[in-house]
Amino acid sequence: MSARGRKKKSGDGRAQQEARTPQKSRAFYLYCIGERDPLALLIAGKLPGAIETDTQIEMIISDDLAAIASQVPLADYGEETLAERIGDASWTAVRAMRHEQVVEHFARRASVIPLRFGAIYFERAGVEQMLSENRDEFLSTIDRLRGREEWGVNVYVTRAVLKQAVTTISPRLREMAERAAAASPGQAYLLRKEIDALRADEARVETRRVTDEIERELESLSDGSARLRVMKDESAEHGEAAARLAFLVPAPRFDEFRKAAENMAEKYAASGFKLELTGPWPAYNFAGRTNK
Repeated sequence: MSARGRKKKSGDGRAQQEARTPQKSRAFYLYCIGERDPLALLIAGKLPGAIETDTQIEMIISDDLAAIASQVPLADYGEETLAERIGDASWTAVRAMRHEQVVEHFARRASVIPLRFGAIYFERAGVEQMLSENRDEFLSTIDRLRGREEWGVNVYVTRAVLKQAVTTISPRLREMAERAAAASPGQAYLLRKEIDALRADEARVETRRVTDEIERELESLSDGSARLRVMKDESAEHGEAAARLAFLVPAPRFDEFRKAAENMAEKYAASGFKLELTGPWPAYNFAGRTNK
């Protein structure tokens, strides 16, 4: 099992924007939402840079909630121009990294709802209204995330190794191999050819079974799990990506969670599986509809 620590995630480019565009030159970019008092203490300290370097991070307050925000130029972040800007990979990569640095800064120090890249409001009043209208839901989510961290577990498989091991793992192939061992030379040849033809299918079945077991085992030590998208033909130095899992782990249970992940990695190493633990992340995958 390998542990790379923190990886940077790029944003998803989905902008949450108000319907109309005012006659102003700047808008408000949102990073996360939290309780006013804890964020007020943090905003007074040393802060990372904002998504645009010519502005400062600030709080927009509504009652006991606050949004962490900074002003951005509508020339780049307006409803019509943002989609075009996101198409520029270099522009997006830099700003997604800055966005993540701000979110991580606050998520490490307080319970917050992280917002994905591209949450734009044209008016301060619009942010205040959003906080007010969703107050109960936001406070409930903040409380649910308190004292918990998101950890990722990536499951990789080396197909060549698994296809060799699956003959003894799969009850179906194991039974056929036993029949081949006791058969006449001609019949044994045909059975071995059939076994070879079935290896890929049985390897896929075993991959699903192993990833399901890993998810169940680690979910029992967490307060929630999520399966993330695996890109087609995605691979890494560890092999082909079989699954990307996210878990909401209570901080006091992390050592137990990590040990369970290590045990699962050891259990399936001979079959070609490897696990990679990443995090902790802001709890993007457990923050509710604010990220949709």
